[in-house]
Amino acid sequence: MSTFDSDQPSANSVPCWDCQTDPTARLKQMFVDMGQKHRIASGAKPARRAVFRKQHGIAYGELVINPDIDPAFKQGIFAGERYECAARFSSDTGPTDPDLHTTMGVGLKLFGVEGEKLMGEGPTADFIFQNIDRFFATDAKQMCAFTTAGVVDHNYPEYIEKHPELADVLQAMEKIETSCLTASYWAILPFKLGDTQIVKYRLVPDGTEPGAPFDDTNYLGLDLQSRLRNGAARFRFEIQLRTSDTMPLDDARAVWSTDESPYICIATLQFPQQDICAIGQEAFGENLAFNIWRTLPEHEPLGSIAAARKVVYQASAEARHQANGQQLGEPNAINPTFSDTEGDDSDCIVYAAIYPPIGVMRVGNAESEFFIGPEVKDPAPQTDPHAYRDSTGAIKRQAARFRIYGFNAAGKAVKELTAENADIEWCAHLANQKSSWYEFQLALDIPEAVDAPPSLLRNNNVADRKQLLIDGGERRISGCDLSDSKRYGFRGEFLGKEVYLGEMRTDAKGRLVMLGGHGKAENINGDIAVTFANNEGWHDDIADGPITATVTYQNNALRVLPAWAISAPPDFAPLQKSVRTMWDLMRDVAIKCGQLNRPARPSFTHDILPIFQRMTDLQWVNAGFAAGFGWEGPFNYTAPEWLARLSDPSSANHELRRTLSNNFRRYDVSGSQAPQLWPWVYGDAMSVPASGSPRQHATLSDLQLAFLEQWVEGDFDADYRPDTDPVRCLNQLPVAQQPDMLTQAAMEFCLADAFHPGCEMTWPMRTPQMYEEAFRLKHADNTMPTNGHYYGPLMNSDVINLPKGPLQGGQVAGGITRWMAIPWHCDTASCRDGYEPQYDPYVPTFWPARVPNNILNESMHAKTIDPQLPAQERQQSFAFRQAWLDDLPIAEPVTYTKQINAMIDHFDSLAIVQARPGATDTPTLPEHMQVGLVSPKEQKGQHQPALLSGTAAAGNASAKVSLHGQRAHRQVDLTSIEKAHRLKR
Repeated sequence: MSTFDSDQPSANSVPCWDCQTDPTARLKQMFVDMGQKHRIASGAKPARRAVFRKQHGIAYGELVINPDIDPAFKQGIFAGERYECAARFSSDTGPTDPDLHTTMGVGLKLFGVEGEKLMGEGPTADFIFQNIDRFFATDAKQMCAFTTAGVVDHNYPEYIEKHPELADVLQAMEKIETSCLTASYWAILPFKLGDTQIVKYRLVPDGTEPGAPFDDTNYLGLDLQSRLRNGAARFRFEIQLRTSDTMPLDDARAVWSTDESPYICIATLQFPQQDICAIGQEAFGENLAFNIWRTLPEHEPLGSIAAARKVVYQASAEARHQANGQQLGEPNAINPTFSDTEGDDSDCIVYAAIYPPIGVMRVGNAESEFFIGPEVKDPAPQTDPHAYRDSTGAIKRQAARFRIYGFNAAGKAVKELTAENADIEWCAHLANQKSSWYEFQLALDIPEAVDAPPSLLRNNNVADRKQLLIDGGERRISGCDLSDSKRYGFRGEFLGKEVYLGEMRTDAKGRLVMLGGHGKAENINGDIAVTFANNEGWHDDIADGPITATVTYQNNALRVLPAWAISAPPDFAPLQKSVRTMWDLMRDVAIKCGQLNRPARPSFTHDILPIFQRMTDLQWVNAGFAAGFGWEGPFNYTAPEWLARLSDPSSANHELRRTLSNNFRRYDVSGSQAPQLWPWVYGDAMSVPASGSPRQHATLSDLQLAFLEQWVEGDFDADYRPDTDPVRCLNQLPVAQQPDMLTQAAMEFCLADAFHPGCEMTWPMRTPQMYEEAFRLKHADNTMPTNGHYYGPLMNSDVINLPKGPLQGGQVAGGITRWMAIPWHCDTASCRDGYEPQYDPYVPTFWPARVPNNILNESMHAKTIDPQLPAQERQQSFAFRQAWLDDLPIAEPVTYTKQINAMIDHFDSLAIVQARPGATDTPTLPEHMQVGLVSPKEQKGQHQPALLSGTAAAGNASAKVSLHGQRAHRQVDLTSIEKAHRLKR
C-alpha cells in the first residue's frame, strides 16, 4: 500500500476536506483554528502554543562552534565562533498532564545571528529538536490525514490500526526519559548547509550523570531546575551529512544510516549553573516563538513537513501573542537576570533600628558574673567549665546585648551606630505581671482551650491588684562601660517587698547590655509550691519590657525602631535547639501575614539539615533521642554517609526523601496522633491519657513542613559543603547581614515546642497582630504595665481577640512573660519525658533543648574516654544516661512536690550540658561529646549510678549497646500531676 493511497480522507470526512491539494492549510486549520484558538475562545488563560505546550524550563546558555571543524562546514551560523542562546525544554502535552511517556522537545534560539533570514527579522536563529530520531508521519500529507482522523473524525484508533509503521513510531515516542538534560534530541528534518551540502542535526548530552524518573507529575521540570541549580550541563551539537540518494529528503520517518554517514560534532551547547526559576526567566521562555525558518539561507529547511511547520508555527505564535496581549517580535538578546539591588545602595542613613528585635536575658544566681547571649546562630561550643558558672559554682546570668544599626532609604543596614559615631541614649522598662495576671490553663488560641478549666485571676483574694504587679520602672543610660547596679537597676515591689528584676549596662562601644534577675522566687506566706504553673502567693524575678533609644547621627535625630527584652530561666543545654525554634515559629507567622517574603525554595544547609541535626543533638539531653537519633542510632541522619544522600537533590534519592518526610507529624493527615511520628515532643494539648487531640504532640511549623515537601521533590538549594566552617562571630559577616543574624541567634535558642505554657515565651507569639514587623513586637501607645483586673475576672478567647486586647493592642512592660508559669522553677521541673512509661520512659518529651531529661554525667564520660577500660565497659558507660533532676538535693522518698520546691532553692545544683572531648582512639565512640557538668560544690556528693545491667548488657556484648540509658531510681510518677490533666476526659 502506497503512502498516498493510504492517506486519503476517511469516509466520515466531508468531500471538500482535502489533504492532498493543500495539506499545510489543513494542518494550520486543525492545529491553530480548531485547536489552539478554540481553547483560547473557551477561556484558556494564558493562551498557549498549539504543540509542546508543557514547558519544563527555559535555560540560558551558549553555543560554541568548534574551532577545528572542516572548513566546508563553516557556512552561515557555523562560520561564527559563539552565540548566546535560550533553550526551551518542553513536552508535547497539556500543561497539567504528567511528564511520563511524553514526547520531549527543545526549542533553541540563538542571539547575535546577523544577516537576512528566510523568515522574520532580528538577530536570531532557531533550531527545533525532539527526543526521537524520526517523525511519525512521512510527509505533510500523511500528517494531515492522521490529524484529520483525530481532530475531524475523532477516530485515531482506526487510523493507527491501519498504519502499523506509524503506530510503532507513536509508541516509540512515549519512551521514558529520566531528565531533559540526559536525553538526546534530533531535528529530524534535513537542512541545507551552504549551496552543496545537506545535513541533519542532533544534540547529544555530554558528561551528564544519568538519573531516574520519580513519582511526580512534573518530574522533568523539577529535575531540570535541580540539575542546573547545582551544576552545569553540556550537549554536543552534531551534524549528519547526506552522502547518497538513499537518504530521502521528504520522508521524515526515515532515519539516515549512521554507518553510511556518522554524526560529526561541530559545536558544544553549554548551560552554566543557573536558577531557571529566576524572576522573569520562565515568562521569557513562554513568550518566545520558535520556527525553523527563522534562520539564514545557508540552513534552509527541506521537505513538506518543514513547509507545513513554517505556516502552522507562525500562525500559532500570532494567535498566542494576540490573545495574551503581546506584540509578536523577536528579542534582541537573552532576557537579563533580574537584579534585586534593593533600590538605593548608598550609605545615607535615614532611620535606625535596634537589634535583636527581641533580646533574651536568662536569670542566674551568680552575684556579679555574666556572659553575653548568642549573637550568631552557631556560636563556638564553650568547653571551659566556668563558661556558665562562677568560681563558687553559681550559674551566671545570660545578658542580652542590643545594638543599633543605621539603614538607608532602601532598608539596607549600612553601619552600626555606637557611641563612637552617634549620640545614643537608651531607655528600658522591666516589669513582672505574673502574679497580677491570669492563670495558665491551656494555650487560649487552640480549640481545646474550651475544654480546659477557666483562666481566672491569680491571687484573686487580693483586692489591690497593683500590689501584685512588680514594676521595675523606666531607666535611661548613655555612654560607655557603665555598670552602676543601683543607678541602673530595675526594682519593684510584691505586696510591699522589694524585688530585683535586673539592670542595664553599656559596653565599651555604648551598646546596651541588659541583665535579668537572679532566679529568686518566694511565697509571701512561706507556703510551698504545689503545682506547675499557678502557685498562689508566689512571685519570681522574671520580667520583660520595651527597649527604645534616641539617636542623633551627623546632627540628625533619627527615627529608631524599638526592641523588647525578656528574661527567662537558665539555659541548661546551651548547645541545643528545639526541632521547631521560636525563630521558626516567628518566621512562619511573618511570611503568612506578608511581613516577610517566602523563599522560593529551601536551603538544605539552613532549612532542611537543621531539622535533622537538632533531633540528633538532642541525644545529649534525652535518652530516647539518643537511642533513635544519636550516635549509631537508626535515625542518625547526620552521619556523613547519610548527609551525602540527603543533600543530593537527584531523583535517585526521591523516594528516600519522601519516606523520611512522611515520618514528620502533620495535623491534617490521618494518624497524626501517633506518638512515634517525629518530632517526639509533647504538644500544646498534651494530656495523660491522651484526649484524642491532634495537638497531643508537637509538629513543625507550616513553613518547615512546606520546605520538607519541596525537599522531597528535589526543589531545594543543594548548598551543603561539609568542609564549610560556620560563622562563629558576628564580625565575620558584612554589616548588611548582621541584623538578621542577631535576630535569628536570639530566637533560635528559644523554644516553640509545647506552649504548656512554655519556657521563654508562649502561645501569644504566634498571633500576627503582636508584631509591627517581622520579629519586632508592636508596642502599646503607653507601655506602662497593667494588671489583669483591667480585662475582668476571666481571660478567654473573646478577650484575646479584642482589637485593644492584650495581644492586638500593643505590648506593655511585663506583657510577654505574664502568660508564663509562676514561679518558673516549678514548670521547669515539671517539663519532663515519658509521662506514660508503658509506651516509652524517655519520649515523648517536653523541653529537652533547654531542660535536659537524661544526661551523660562526668563519671560516665570519664569511663567512656578511658582507653585502658574494656571496649564493652566504655560502650556501656557511654550508653548510660543519668536523670538530670537526680542532682537536686532531696531527701528520700522523692516526690513531685519535693522536686519542684527543691528546684526553687537549688536550681544551680543541676548540670549544664557542655561540649567535652570524646574518644579519639576508637571509631566506635564519637570524637565530640556533650556532658552534664555540675557545680563544683555538688561534685563530692554527685549521684554515681551503676552501669547497665541485665537485658541491656547481656543483649549486646559486642561494641554496640542498643539501650541508651536506664531509668534513674529517683524518678517520680508524673501521670497524676496537674500539668498532665488540663483537658476533660
